Amino acid sequence: MNDSRFQLFLREVWKNRMVYTLVLPGLVWLFLFAYLPMGGLSLAFKDFKANLGIWGSPWSGFENFTYVFRDPAFIDAVWRTLTINIGKLIIQFPFPIILALLLNELRMNRYKKALQTVFTFPNFLSWIVVSGVVINVLSYDGLVNSLIQMFGGTGINFLGSEKMFVPMLYLTDIWKSAGWGAIIFMAAISGIDTDQYESAQIDGATRLQQMFRITLPNILPTITIMFILSVGGLMSSGFDQIFNLSNAATKNVSEVLDVYIYRITFQSSTDFSFSTAVSLFRSLVNMILLILADRAAKLMGGDGLFR
Repeated sequence: MNDSRFQLFLREVWKNRMVYTLVLPGLVWLFLFAYLPMGGLSLAFKDFKANLGIWGSPWSGFENFTYVFRDPAFIDAVWRTLTINIGKLIIQFPFPIILALLLNELRMNRYKKALQTVFTFPNFLSWIVVSGVVINVLSYDGLVNSLIQMFGGTGINFLGSEKMFVPMLYLTDIWKSAGWGAIIFMAAISGIDTDQYESAQIDGATRLQQMFRITLPNILPTITIMFILSVGGLMSSGFDQIFNLSNAATKNVSEVLDVYIYRITFQSSTDFSFSTAVSLFRSLVNMILLILADRAAKLMGGDGLFR
């Protein structure tokens, strides 16, 4: 029985050999750059010595994790990361959905395509470019402060204010990623059967009613999956954005877990075992959050990532 199944599998592979040939480079890349480097996670349980290498370094058990949880800066970074990312989940997550719904309601295709291009373009800018624009606009001699002073006001220290740093993260991230995220929801909207809209129009439903009674329920599975994936990344806070927008004045509110890992790895006495332990902890928490979000979505009657 097993032989026949294996032979059937080989027959299917050979039948679709052109498809598997196209997939093969991606699988090779995934193995080389995603699975093979996972062997380096053993550093979290070792006392790394550069002259001995990863495999030759002595094992230290959970000693690195003991040191991690004794560091007050680590605990602060964890809570700061969760606070910022939960805020992003509440404030930022709905924007791509709203943008997709609004773009879907446009009937002028040329105008619609132009807006899609405008909203999607910022995604292709690096955070170095975006931070450069933000710094030039919000600095003391930037555009905003120049306008304020022109009308007799006093310049505001936007970039050095701890209170303004987190809102600036939210606003810049929404501006940069909302258009790209809306593409996923627009693709889901395009798959809705048009007969539903025609039936609703015959029954006298307004466009707003169609949006809430037809469009939103149909894209709810996509929203659920994207929400689960977002929850699974709560411990990863966007290093590029925070690293480029932060400065010494905002250090107390900007050192999230990713920045903490960078600091202990490259800006203090180098300890790869310690930083690997922190990275492994972050990945484990992300995995647990992902599984919990998936289970919660199923309990509420939605679709999850795992069957």
